[in-house]
Amino acid sequence: MTDVTSSKSTRRPHHWRHDLIELAALFTAVVVADTIAKTIAKGPDGPYLLVFSAIALAATATFHTWWARRHGHASHAPPGDDTPGVTDGRSTTAPSTGEGREAPEAQDRSGAPAETVLWRMRTTVADTPGSLAALCTVLARLRVDILTLQTHPLADGTVDEFLLRAPADLSAHALARETAAAGGRDTWTERADAHDLVDTPTRVLGLATRTALDAAELPLALRQLLGRCTLHSVPAVSLTGRPIGEQAPVEGVLEETVMRLRDPHGGSIVIERPYLAFTPTEFARARALVELDARLGPRVPRSQDVLTLPEGNEITVRRADQRDLAAARAMHDRCSARTLSLRYHGPVGDADRYLDHLLSPRFGRTLAVQTTSGRLVALGHLLWDGDETEVALMVEDDWQRRGIGSELLGRLVAMAEEAGCDSVYAVTQSSNTGMVAAMRALNLPLDYQIEEGTLVITARLASAQRSAGRTQQEQPHGGARRAER
Repeated sequence: MTDVTSSKSTRRPHHWRHDLIELAALFTAVVVADTIAKTIAKGPDGPYLLVFSAIALAATATFHTWWARRHGHASHAPPGDDTPGVTDGRSTTAPSTGEGREAPEAQDRSGAPAETVLWRMRTTVADTPGSLAALCTVLARLRVDILTLQTHPLADGTVDEFLLRAPADLSAHALARETAAAGGRDTWTERADAHDLVDTPTRVLGLATRTALDAAELPLALRQLLGRCTLHSVPAVSLTGRPIGEQAPVEGVLEETVMRLRDPHGGSIVIERPYLAFTPTEFARARALVELDARLGPRVPRSQDVLTLPEGNEITVRRADQRDLAAARAMHDRCSARTLSLRYHGPVGDADRYLDHLLSPRFGRTLAVQTTSGRLVALGHLLWDGDETEVALMVEDDWQRRGIGSELLGRLVAMAEEAGCDSVYAVTQSSNTGMVAAMRALNLPLDYQIEEGTLVITARLASAQRSAGRTQQEQPHGGARRAER
């Protein structure tokens, strides 16, 4: 509901003393004018003087009216309240991009539109009256428009998260320096884009919907909810059957830059963001997404595509999960030792446990290829490896060299681009000419690296170009790639 203030209620009240003074002044002016007129009229040039006086009076009145109209519209706010939409307390009128309001930086002094950029900024201020007003005053002086604002209360202050539209010539360093001068501390900034213009409730509901439709979306939803962070799914036991560590409690654990959430499927979900501490509000949102995933249980989109191979055989490409474990193990048993060695770079001691790990939606997405008879003949995995993304393929011997691997790889790379990944890498051997040829067929920039006799091929995706404009506050993705898969 919109609060509307009528024009009548905004008029200044009239007082009887002010009216009495004006009436006395008018009466005095009439008496003085009458006296002067009678004195002048008795002289020889009296009529001419009266005419000239009338003209001078009319000119003076006209000038006074023009001056009053020109300068009378500027409202003079009292000291400490010169920023629109800001009160002297913690609350503020929610900034928006609604109609009828022009951002102060929308035009430069010459009247031409000024170039602007979007920034996300987070800073901590004291939870005292006037702290937010002081910060907003500084932003207004810098010609920065506040598009959205979120507050995260803490025990020793309040974290304010802004989406700002600022002049293009305002650097992140200058913005942080002025924010610190206004009382902000632990200030963090990064470039934003049009996707950040969506308000937080809408964005969270969208992430919840994606998670509800696909269990493999949970890691991506957590990353988009919390910004740049590293997410690890730690199983309760290793692939060899040994316990890995203590499981997180049901309510989870928040330790400044690290949060640990219990995975309903076993193990823990560990989220790290070294450059910025998590707030209790972010912790509660992340835990709510994990609880939603636990309540809905296993689920995977039912979409599938039927393709015809060059020789005429039809195959079906669909999503797979842990419910396909028996069919995947049967395909394993039909594969030769060389095929398994090229895929896993060595013997696999416990295929059931290993496949259960690969098919888990916690670690990525899996595509399966099956024949018209329903037999599984190929698997393709898109695995979330911390900050990086790995692709892996395995095709049954009798179905190799038919284009199945290239088809799976192209679909996995498209999924990675949709998820906003900057690159994908494949761990293989130089003798695996099929995998090398499939990576080259992507027509993407490739980087080759040898690690302990293992070939790592990294493909840079188109989404990497969209992130090239990020500021220096963003840490580059690093870390050694794993070659044990």
